[in-house]
Amino acid sequence: MLTINGRLIGPGEPPYVIAEMSCNHHGRYDEAEGIVSAAKEAGADAVKLQTYTPDTMTLDAPQPWFRIKGTIWDGRGLYELYREAMTPWEWHAPLKKLADSLGIHLFSSPFDATAVDFLENLGVPAYKIASFENGDLPLIRRVAATGKPIIMSTGTATPAEVDEAVNTLRAANTSFVLLKCVSAYPAPPEEMNLSAIPALAARHRVPVGLSDHTLGSSVAVAGTALGACVIEKHLTLSRAAGGPDAPFSMEPAEFKEMVASIRVAQTAIGDGSLEPAPSEAPSRAYRRSLFVVKDIQAGDALTAENVRAIRPGNGLAPREYDAVLGRKAKAAVKRGTPLSWDLLASEDPKR
Repeated sequence: MLTINGRLIGPGEPPYVIAEMSCNHHGRYDEAEGIVSAAKEAGADAVKLQTYTPDTMTLDAPQPWFRIKGTIWDGRGLYELYREAMTPWEWHAPLKKLADSLGIHLFSSPFDATAVDFLENLGVPAYKIASFENGDLPLIRRVAATGKPIIMSTGTATPAEVDEAVNTLRAANTSFVLLKCVSAYPAPPEEMNLSAIPALAARHRVPVGLSDHTLGSSVAVAGTALGACVIEKHLTLSRAAGGPDAPFSMEPAEFKEMVASIRVAQTAIGDGSLEPAPSEAPSRAYRRSLFVVKDIQAGDALTAENVRAIRPGNGLAPREYDAVLGRKAKAAVKRGTPLSWDLLASEDPKR
């Protein structure tokens, strides 16, 4: 269990929903403000930025390994992509002020020590370690040194690498959450392996959530049912506006519907009780029970012809059917009468 600005995050609590802005602002500050407002309107708990410059992420260099292959950004240079996608640092303070005024948390993923220093001066309430940085142990130690809660994605990492990152966080004595993540854009639902959510929780004894890059909300809702205590999804004002992250981002109406579905899924999980639900109490009155279905005279035997298990539940339970067959009626009984032990002759041992 951990806390961000007084909000408890962990088992039994409503999932903490994060709207990831990333580069969906398209380099326009008004769109960035619009995403913060849309995240609040959609019911998210937080909006998350990414704090870097192209120079803190990579090099503007000609070698082929600085060019992307095999993703939706195929052929683009890393430096070029990050120059387009970055959130200007001068936007962070006014965006946080807006978020604070709306009552929604705002924090960020730092990608180097200068970003951590900058965000500390901004007073963010938490940090995110992105999937591609979960192997950067010096960065993890630097973020952990702030003492703030940390949310760390596990995308691209092997179990041993996740162990190493977790041990680094534990050594810093900081509270953290892990996010199951498949770092493909978009991610195929059949590769999400949501069963890893409870497996990670059991392995590391920490709350576990989901960073979801699939299309739609189905995986996020399913992750909630499997115990995800954090759900992170990318939010854009309009996919039609394009941008590097648009293909796997949700529009505000979709995000709002997803949050509503997550909340329903979380409340539906319950506590595992096997007792009937309180709302079933009226329905129990209409369960089957034993009724007299033909007029019976005093002294007549009860048979399969004059006693049946039917609805509603005013008579003896159907489990008593074999016990009453052959017994004698104490007095005349009209068709439609619920059967009770009081209607049976005194020699009946069940009376």
